[in-house]
Amino acid sequence: MWFTETGLVLRFFVTTTSGSMLRCKINAQPKDGFWPAAKVRGDAVKEVLIIGGGVVGLACGLALREAGRPVRVLEAGTVGCGSSHGNCGTITPSHALPLAAPGTVGRALRWMATPDAPLYVNPKFDPALWSWLLRFAGCCNRRDWLRAGAAKAALLQASRQALPEWVARYRLECEFQPGGTDHVFRSEQALAGVQAERRALAELGIASELIDGPRYQREEPALLDGVVGAVRFQGDASLRPDRYVAGLARALREAGGEIVEGCEVTGLREDADGPCLRTKRGDIRGAAVLVATGAWSPRLAAALSPGLGPLRRAMQPGKGYSITYARPTPAPRRPLVLHERSVCVTTWEDGYRLGSTMEFSGFDDTLNRRRLAALERGAREYLRQPLGPARREQWFGWRPMTYDDLPIIGAVPGTRSLWLATGHGMLGVSMSVATAQLVADLMTGRAPHVDPAPYRLERF
Repeated sequence: MWFTETGLVLRFFVTTTSGSMLRCKINAQPKDGFWPAAKVRGDAVKEVLIIGGGVVGLACGLALREAGRPVRVLEAGTVGCGSSHGNCGTITPSHALPLAAPGTVGRALRWMATPDAPLYVNPKFDPALWSWLLRFAGCCNRRDWLRAGAAKAALLQASRQALPEWVARYRLECEFQPGGTDHVFRSEQALAGVQAERRALAELGIASELIDGPRYQREEPALLDGVVGAVRFQGDASLRPDRYVAGLARALREAGGEIVEGCEVTGLREDADGPCLRTKRGDIRGAAVLVATGAWSPRLAAALSPGLGPLRRAMQPGKGYSITYARPTPAPRRPLVLHERSVCVTTWEDGYRLGSTMEFSGFDDTLNRRRLAALERGAREYLRQPLGPARREQWFGWRPMTYDDLPIIGAVPGTRSLWLATGHGMLGVSMSVATAQLVADLMTGRAPHVDPAPYRLERF
């Protein structure tokens, strides 16, 4: 008995009453697109071991189960405990243009003396950070900006297109809303300054609509007077990220995948029988290992493989913040980006979140209340009810930032069974479905639905 590309094949022999042997074959098909995760003939079918139980790791696990691969997710903490938890839950092809843009370095240098600036680089002595920043600066030119934007757009648009079907098929009760996002402006100069970006996005197939201030304020009563205009990205969407992650975990378990929480990985060895992960709960052997640990990937790299050396140079943690409240009245009808203050606002059935900011300070684990206050101060400039009636959570987390602002997806050169799905920056939720489908394509030998070349580790 074994698995094939199209089904499970059973071959057996039957002895007739006359003593002759008949060879029989049964072709079975997977139920609901999934094979059971149980192993067949000992180690004939082995698991893909996924390190990281955030949104990318869980989505990859689900796509691999759908492709017929047994899956075990190993999470050092609890499912979705990192950036998958505290982000604003927007699905944004509109964010295809990378952070590494012309002019970004100048803004960052000017803001170094402003600790609550939207983009802040801590001026402390950190050789790894400053080396990364030099490489980042090298990408801040129009050619690389547009090249990376095209690669980001491919993943973002593929994810956005596939997400509604995923939500329906896996019964993900995550308050998915396909109504777009609005970027709101209180400065004519700022509004004029984004027109070049709108044109660049339009060339990538990402449409937007310019709405004048008076009309927009009639449509959105949650805003204070003084809005000069808004840009609506109709192709964007939103969801509640904690419920999305919980839904992915439930769907993966129902599909036969296993999730092991509190299972920190400390090393890897490869031998003739394949990879074996060392964990604080014992050794675990599988057929392949997929690293989906977000901002922690460079720290884990040294313990896993010399082939991951470029990962440590390519990535830095980008610290983000959010505050969650009970829902105010009035609340915005769509997710908003308060452009001049770089604050994202999302509203759910019984919740409301202010988020964003980017801080490069390594793995500094302090909750910087000055940066939290900047979120609230920005909201007060735009909204009639900027804060909810009750504050539920103050949060920070580290985003996995590569210096070219593209994720890293694919096999690790020089290894037989080590793969990566990391480096998604601020867009892990937005890119989760397309990343998962690309990983499943590559690991099972299918023709990839998105060109994988821009995301390979070898580019570093």
